Amino acid sequence: MKLISSWQAPSNIAIVKYWGKYGIQLPCNPSISLTLQQAKTETKVVAQDPDSSQDNLQFFLDGERKPGFEPKIWALLQLLGDEFSVWKTKHLRIYSSNTFPHSAGIASSASGMAALALCLLEIECAFRGQEIDDSFFSTASRWARLGSGSASRSLFGGFVSWGNGPGLNSNLETAAPLPNPVHSVFQGMKDAILLVDQSEKKVSSTAGHSLMNEHWFAQQRFKQAEAHTDQLIQILTDGDVEGFIEVAENEALSLHAMMMTSSSSYVLMRPNTVAIIEEIREFRKQSGLPVCFTLDAGPNVHVLYPAAYEARIQPFVLELVQRYCAGKWLYDAMGAGPTKSITQL
Repeated sequence: MKLISSWQAPSNIAIVKYWGKYGIQLPCNPSISLTLQQAKTETKVVAQDPDSSQDNLQFFLDGERKPGFEPKIWALLQLLGDEFSVWKTKHLRIYSSNTFPHSAGIASSASGMAALALCLLEIECAFRGQEIDDSFFSTASRWARLGSGSASRSLFGGFVSWGNGPGLNSNLETAAPLPNPVHSVFQGMKDAILLVDQSEKKVSSTAGHSLMNEHWFAQQRFKQAEAHTDQLIQILTDGDVEGFIEVAENEALSLHAMMMTSSSSYVLMRPNTVAIIEEIREFRKQSGLPVCFTLDAGPNVHVLYPAAYEARIQPFVLELVQRYCAGKWLYDAMGAGPTKSITQL
């Protein structure tokens, strides 16, 4: 008996950042992210009867086997235990492909683990003869979190929270869409990702999270994120564009401040990262247009702006791309979340 599942899942960019974890992939502070539209991972999982001539788990990226990814998938399967019973009796072939380049300033682990969790859960439901119910995406969010914390948020569209907090539908184990309607000004938000440096990060996100365990400023940082979460919920409801800019940029710089002040400090921003930030702030001051930046745990810059202002802001973005990024950038926007894949990888 062969079971097959295919899904596409998007990446996301956190506005309020999650940095620091404990237990089994539990966040030390709540976070809120924007689900992307174009940056996504397509994954197909084939669960088939054992074949003694092949490994019982194989992972392929763009058609080429990548054994280096397999230990992380094994770790996820171990954490799932009996919840995903298929892997104990079947061999797994996992085929994956991204719509964006590796190290492009987009969390490929978020979209990758989200797509994988959806495939595994659908296969498990089929194996047990169970119908997919309303809890499907919440369960997939919990499964995805075990592989990558930020992946929990990629199971839903729009603005998504993960962690505990007043006014949130999410919890420590599972992400959820924000409960309040988001103001029209924030619908269809644009995200221009400026690729300053696509080289491999010197410090992995996992290592960065661990440095928060002994960080002098960790507890204050967690309190700051909690306060920003409360503020952002109200900002998104009210349509407060200036408030959004303040929170988004403060969060981005706070994230990198934690890296730069860790006991083993490191700097992921590059000179052009700083130059772009200064250009964005000066352009906003001179034009009065609502454009801002955020950063992931890397040097590349996400330029955020409401869709209504795209015609006036995009020429400025393209100028930045040519001046600081050798023409390399990715154009994205708010997305609606995962979709069932109709293609065969």
